[in-house]
Amino acid sequence: MSYKTGLIKMAIKWTPNAMIIWVANIVLKDIAELKDFNFDLETRKVYVQTQLLGESETIDVWLEDFAVVNDEDGYKFIVQQARSNRIWLTNLLSRIVGKAWKIPVIPQLAAQMELISELFKAENPEQKDN
Repeated sequence: MSYKTGLIKMAIKWTPNAMIIWVANIVLKDIAELKDFNFDLETRKVYVQTQLLGESETIDVWLEDFAVVNDEDGYKFIVQQARSNRIWLTNLLSRIVGKAWKIPVIPQLAAQMELISELFKAENPEQKDN
């Protein structure tokens, strides 16, 4: 792990969830409200709870075992497990789980893609084979 990656992981770990929720709610104003958020880079787990404007119940989403992998064609994003408390959303997530999704080349981010790939690299060898 490079020095930069270590610093970024530390910054992610130390960023308070309350700050993330506050900023997200500014961005999502008049669309939804982020109620809860938990991101664990070490275990590769994300939990998000949001409430759409005008809805009485929240939507919960769990993502696990995600990675960015580098191959000869560029970079790809993989999510190994995803589920929700809504059946329709779990069914939708099941269509993206286990598939390698190509990350489009964005010239402004080309220099940072190697760092992002290192930060989110696959922890398990089987994640690289998909």
